[in-house]
Amino acid sequence: MRVAVCSIAGEMRVGLVSSDGQSISPFQLSVEDAKKGILALLGREGDLPPTSSPVPLNRVTLEAPIPRPLRNIFCVGKNYHDHAHEFASSGYDSSAAKGAVPKDPIIFSKVPESVIAHGQDIVSDPAISSSIDYEAELAVIIGRQGRGIKRDRVMDHIWGYTIINDVTARDLQGRYSQWLIGKSQDTFCPMGPFAVTRDEIDILDTDVSCYVNGELRQKANTRDLIFDVPTIIETISAGITLRPGDIVATGTPAGVGIGFKPPKFLKNGDVVRIEIAGIGTLENRFVEHAS
Repeated sequence: MRVAVCSIAGEMRVGLVSSDGQSISPFQLSVEDAKKGILALLGREGDLPPTSSPVPLNRVTLEAPIPRPLRNIFCVGKNYHDHAHEFASSGYDSSAAKGAVPKDPIIFSKVPESVIAHGQDIVSDPAISSSIDYEAELAVIIGRQGRGIKRDRVMDHIWGYTIINDVTARDLQGRYSQWLIGKSQDTFCPMGPFAVTRDEIDILDTDVSCYVNGELRQKANTRDLIFDVPTIIETISAGITLRPGDIVATGTPAGVGIGFKPPKFLKNGDVVRIEIAGIGTLENRFVEHAS
């Protein structure tokens, strides 16, 4: 099942995406429930509400699958082998002294207010940062609460997946020991365009690609992850209760801006397009704007 959250005539709706991706059939949800995005569907897999007549995709405005997450988005750093090496040698990695490839998952977070939708602008004030980077990531959506989840039971707790661009101010990331500020600027978490249930893709074999102005920058497969999804969820849930609607971004492949010599940071007007097989294409423009 592929799901979209969108505005139709100014009113929030959650709906099924057609197999050809050209229309959306809204679920019959209350306005208040629809404002929650796919949170309104969690726990209802066997009892989904009926749908209304399909609406062409070009007549809706897509919103993020979870417009405002209930709490910070969990993220994993340095989780593809090639990216771990490119980041460690970049001069921006405050954890590089511990080695290029981490022995355990590196977990950080982004604040909920950083989330924007497909098609919305990533905005940054050049007086705050001049080193804005992109990071294409597969994100896991938790559907069932759990604590101390063992890896062989992880899939029971996953509702599905979406795409996240873990936009990062590299200069801020390098300046501070923690990554929260550099990762959590307003608009620094594009999400979407759709969310899919866990049966739609094989997380052990899913392609991830990222283009900037049409130039292929990142291309990898989830086979290349250092820590797979079961390991990530087992690690986070050891002492932290994961709740329905929690989002876990699984890390980015090599090819980010700091991986180039000299770095290829985003410039005003650049368009970042992320494609993940089975989910869709997330596209956002980068805009420099003084606060």
